[in-house]
Amino acid sequence: MAYNREYDALVIGAGHNGLVCAGYLARAGMKVLVVERRPIVGGAATTEELFPSYRLSACSYICHLLQTKVINDLELRDHGFEVFRLNPRRFSPYPDGRSLLFWDSAEAMQEEIGKFSRKDAEAYPRLQAFWKRAAGMIYPYFLTPPPSLEELRKNLKNADDQAFLDRLLTVSTRELLDEYFEDEAVKGACVSTQDVGDPSAPGSAWGYAYFRCAMFTDPENDGLVKGGMGAITQAMASSITSKGVTIQTDAPVARILTEHGAAIGVRLEDGTEITSNIVISNADPKRTYVTLLDPGDLPDGFPQTIRDLKTNVSYLKFHAALNRLPDFSHYFNGDFDPRCLAMTKICPSVEYFEKSWDDASNGRPAREPVMEVQIPSVCDTTLAAPGHHVLSVWALYAPVRLSEGSWEERREKVGEDLIDTLSRYAPDIRDCIVDWSLFTPLDIENRVGLTDGNIRHLDMVPSQFLDQRPLQGWASYETPVRDLYLCGSGTHPGGDVSGAPGHNAAQVIIEM
Repeated sequence: MAYNREYDALVIGAGHNGLVCAGYLARAGMKVLVVERRPIVGGAATTEELFPSYRLSACSYICHLLQTKVINDLELRDHGFEVFRLNPRRFSPYPDGRSLLFWDSAEAMQEEIGKFSRKDAEAYPRLQAFWKRAAGMIYPYFLTPPPSLEELRKNLKNADDQAFLDRLLTVSTRELLDEYFEDEAVKGACVSTQDVGDPSAPGSAWGYAYFRCAMFTDPENDGLVKGGMGAITQAMASSITSKGVTIQTDAPVARILTEHGAAIGVRLEDGTEITSNIVISNADPKRTYVTLLDPGDLPDGFPQTIRDLKTNVSYLKFHAALNRLPDFSHYFNGDFDPRCLAMTKICPSVEYFEKSWDDASNGRPAREPVMEVQIPSVCDTTLAAPGHHVLSVWALYAPVRLSEGSWEERREKVGEDLIDTLSRYAPDIRDCIVDWSLFTPLDIENRVGLTDGNIRHLDMVPSQFLDQRPLQGWASYETPVRDLYLCGSGTHPGGDVSGAPGHNAAQVIIEM
C-alpha cells in the first residue's frame, strides 16, 4: 500500500550495500533517500587523508568479491571504478630470510613452493582444486535468497559432492593443510580461517570457503582499487545520484519510526523526522534492532536473541605514512619490482597463527600478530606524493574487550609492537615512518558504527551462515517490523565488499 510520504524508500547508511540497494530501487522507479551519519559516504569502504597528503583505505582494503553484476548494473566503470590486478598477488617473507611469492600461474607457484618442498609443490594444485570445489558450492547462491544447508545439499550433483560437503563441514583448516603439505612455512603462508579463528576448530575449512569464492571473481575486478576502497563507494554514489537517489550526509539516525507495527520513516539525532513507505537498514543487525528500534516494536525476547548473535571476532587496522619504500630487498637478492610488495602476509607457521588467535580469544592483543600488510602506493601513485608511500596492516586478531586495561590505554604500546614485528622483515621501517595511527576494535566501532568493531556485522561462522544469517527464520532481508528491511553484511551471503546483500535485499523489496 502506498502512503503520502516523502520517499518510497529510505536507506539508513551509505556503506556499499546501502548504496547498491538504493541504486537498484531507483532503477525500479522508486524515489529513494540515503541517510548517512558521517560526512562522507562509504561506511567501511572509504579512502581518507589520515595524514596530510597521504590517502589510505581506512578499513576494508581489497576488492575480491565485488559482484560483476553489481559493477555492470550500476555502471561503476563509467563512474571511475578501476582495479589494479596483482601478480604476484602476495608476498610471504619469513624471519630466516626465505620468502614465497604467490603468482597467478600454477606452474610459477609450484616453482616457488618447490624451494621449500617438492612434495608441497606437487600438492599445491590439488589444494587449490579443493578450495575451488568448496567455494563452488557456495558461490551460486551469492545473488539468490539464502538456501538452507539441506537445500544446498539437495542441489548438489551427486553423492560424491554430498560426501565432499560432509567432510568440508567438519574438517579443520589445520587438518587440511597437514594433509596436503609437509613444510611448516608453506602451511603458514596458506593458513587462513577469517572469523572462525582457531585453525584446529572442526568446520573451520567450511567457514573459510566463503572467502575462497573470490576464485570466481572476474580477474579485472580483483585487486587493489585505484584511489583506494573509497573509489568503489564514490563510484556507487555517483552512479545512483545520476539515477535520482538523494544522499544526505551528516545525518545520524536516532530512531526508526513505526506506526501500527510498520516502519514509516526515521528520526535523526537533530530531531528531524523523515517519512518513507519503506525503510532499509544497512546498519548491522544489533544496531538496527537494539539501538534504532523501540523494544516494544519487536516480539518478546527478540532483542535478547539479537544481542546473543556472535560479534566476538575483531581485528586491528594500522596505518602509516612513509617517506620511502621500506627495504625488503634482502628477500629478492637486490633487484625486484616494488609491486611485489603491494600485499604481504606475515605468518611463518600455523602455530604462529594459533598463538595470535589464542591471545585475542583470551582478551590479550596478539604478541606476534598475523599481519596482512598493504603498500598500495607501489601500484597507485594517487595515494601519496612521488617517492612517498602509504602502508596499512590488517592484524589478526584483536579482542573486542581486553582482559586488562582499556584500548585507549594500550593503543600506543600495541601499535609500537606492530612496528617491531614489521621491523623483523623490513629493518628500516621505523626510519621510513612519517606518522602512524592504530584503529582498535573500539575505534572501528566509533568511527564506522559497527557493533564491537565487527567488520562483517556478525561473525562469519557456520552458525551465522546461509539461512542462519542473521538468524534462523529471518534470513531473507525482511524483519519482524513490517516495511523494515536489512541490506547489510549481517545478511546473506555475508561480509566483505561484495554488494550482494544490497542487491538481494533490493530484489526482495522490488518483488513485494
